[in-house]
Amino acid sequence: MSTAPSAAGAASDVILERLMSLHPKIIDLTLDRVTRLLDALGNPERALPPVVHVAGTNGKGSTQAMIRAGMEAAGKTVHAYTSPHLARFHERIRVAGELISEPDLAALLEECERVNAGHPITFFEITTCAAFLAFARTPADALLLEVGLGGRLDATNVVERPALTIITPVSLDHQQYLGETVGEIAGEKAGILKRGVPCVVGPQTDEGLAVIEARAARLGCPLYVHGQHWHAREEAGRLIFQDETGLLDLPLPNLPGPHQIENAGAALMALRHLGHDGAACEAAVTKAYWPARMQRLRRGPLAESAPGVELWLDGGHNPAGGEAVAATLARMPKRPTWLICGMLSTKDIGGYLRPLAPHVRALHAVTIPGEHATLTAEQTQAAALAAGMDAVTAPSVAAALAEIAAQDPQARVLICGSLYLAGTVLRENG
Repeated sequence: MSTAPSAAGAASDVILERLMSLHPKIIDLTLDRVTRLLDALGNPERALPPVVHVAGTNGKGSTQAMIRAGMEAAGKTVHAYTSPHLARFHERIRVAGELISEPDLAALLEECERVNAGHPITFFEITTCAAFLAFARTPADALLLEVGLGGRLDATNVVERPALTIITPVSLDHQQYLGETVGEIAGEKAGILKRGVPCVVGPQTDEGLAVIEARAARLGCPLYVHGQHWHAREEAGRLIFQDETGLLDLPLPNLPGPHQIENAGAALMALRHLGHDGAACEAAVTKAYWPARMQRLRRGPLAESAPGVELWLDGGHNPAGGEAVAATLARMPKRPTWLICGMLSTKDIGGYLRPLAPHVRALHAVTIPGEHATLTAEQTQAAALAAGMDAVTAPSVAAALAEIAAQDPQARVLICGSLYLAGTVLRENG
């Protein structure tokens, strides 16, 4: 998990660089350090608006973006916390609907740094404390709070009684921190469940669902489970959602890909539970914006360098993400599809690439700039060849795109494999 600050060259970047030195490990899961600092800051986590806490392996960000779109269309003021950022750190903290301002971010980070007084604390922990200060000091109707990693020991898991929790699909990722099986990982995600607080559960494996249901039973948490209490499907070019209160017939999600049907279902179930009407639900699926999730790049220097190419960007990086992208490609109009791919060494690259192999003509492998944990272009090329793809290396995304456009001026090109590669692309493409 990269925590590199943004490239904005602002005062906050200098502070963020300093904060990265406060703990030798980027990830060290425990709540002790964050609890200590929050106590010293006056416990802002106890002064938050009603919290919707979202965990899961895939779909957290898309689900949260849809909930936010629905709430804001209903006239609600919404805070949102997400990670990682793509182009600028400020993307992580949305205060009352707007990205946090540079002066506010710098001031909050300095306050947390001063109060922390040099004690060991991870980058994510101290920046989460800064976010809680921002959210506690600005009125809002709700806070959409995304887990950073896991759930049970994640720095966001200090909220004692959220209004609602959500667990999106759980699959294998971050096994070095969360466990080797889906059941173990689901146990970590289910750590966000709080006694008596309802939980919306997205599609799960039998193993994962059993773990979530067992914890919910211990804590008396009402569950709204996909396939039991709510259903979402595509029918005749529409999204059909049904729960115990009735049926919604809505447009398909504006976020592309068949997997967004189920993400939309979780968002709709959450909105219905929170008392929102059909208009808010329709806005959730038609007005959500979530970059680097099968995002079409139409403008900017990169897109304009290959005007005939259909250029896409996706940050999925685990086997389930590869399957989702493959399913999306399978449903798109037929067109030769090329990948430009860079991945981190901590990811299951074979598991990511294998579902994609039948859908692509060839892959251009790149090294992710500025990421110490990146696979080299040569390593990604080797993995692609092993997955059954034709593959070559390229020195950069721009060079790869130029090579593809020269061979196939009308190609579909998908830049993929990592949110950190996606962030580099979004910065360079303006």
